[in-house]
Amino acid sequence: MKKYFLLVVLITTITIYCNAQQEMSAYKQTLKLMGTRFEITAVSDDEELAMNSIDSAIFEIKRIEKLISSWDNNSQTTAINNNAGIKAVKVDTELIDLIIRSKKIADLTNGIFDISFASVDKLWQFDGTQDTIPSELEIKKSVSKINYKNIIVDREQSTVFLKEKGMKIGFGAIGKGYAANKAKNKMLAMGIKNGVVNAAGDLIAWGKMENNNNWSIGIANPKEKDKIMGWLIISDMAVVTSGNYEKFFISNGKKYSHIINPKTGWPATGTKSVTIICPDAEIADALATSVFILGPIDGVKLINQLKNIECLIVTDNDEIVKSSGLKLSYYNTDNTKVNN
Repeated sequence: MKKYFLLVVLITTITIYCNAQQEMSAYKQTLKLMGTRFEITAVSDDEELAMNSIDSAIFEIKRIEKLISSWDNNSQTTAINNNAGIKAVKVDTELIDLIIRSKKIADLTNGIFDISFASVDKLWQFDGTQDTIPSELEIKKSVSKINYKNIIVDREQSTVFLKEKGMKIGFGAIGKGYAANKAKNKMLAMGIKNGVVNAAGDLIAWGKMENNNNWSIGIANPKEKDKIMGWLIISDMAVVTSGNYEKFFISNGKKYSHIINPKTGWPATGTKSVTIICPDAEIADALATSVFILGPIDGVKLINQLKNIECLIVTDNDEIVKSSGLKLSYYNTDNTKVNN
């Protein structure tokens, strides 16, 4: 009798477990936030909880956009920029902390990552309206305002001061990753143990897919961006790609991408795309831009010195360069060469 009872309990438990597994579904919402396409996915057996968590993530991203946007006349970031060379501006601790972390990444990359690069924004437009390049004099003048060391942060007073008039800060190279992290944390706090926040290819994934497998993330082929070059199988990781194939313009037959080298004021060259893989979307976002500017040799050298961070670089010559610990499920090696 005891054996029979135990067998019934065991069968019932297995049945309940299997049913629970079958009930897991992926719920998604896609919309434009922070000037780009966000797709937010929650995997759950509770549709109402999943959709509520997505709504919470969207609200959080909108809140962050209002805080860090340099295009919103009422944002704290705009207030900092408007008072460059004039006075310190009191801002939220959250913004203080983001600026401090940004300056640490600037130190790590010797100024290749620099949120004060925003002073060159007016010179380069990648919205289809520009077909001529700025003059050397214009570029030289704008670059003179770039120096993250002139961003003075007073944590005790919660103020930020840009030392020189004409300086501007912007979070275009770190903001989406930061927002993805924060949105993920909101969803986790609501009980969503599996999900993805994807900001136009800058994503963070946690837990599992609805079939209980780890997430399969495709890396776009920069030669044909609608095709996949390779797959990453991940969980609790961010994957961020910076490429020259999304935003650019052509002048006199030469292609100029939207990723600007803050040291020169000119668009970075030599690289088609950089993908960074690490547990933190904010760091991945910042490093993807940095490695793109550094180029394949110096870029992979930097990544190989960092713990739990990997990269995949595609050069202008379609050569594939990867960090020492990176593993893809496969490569499409047509007309490409892999450096191990």
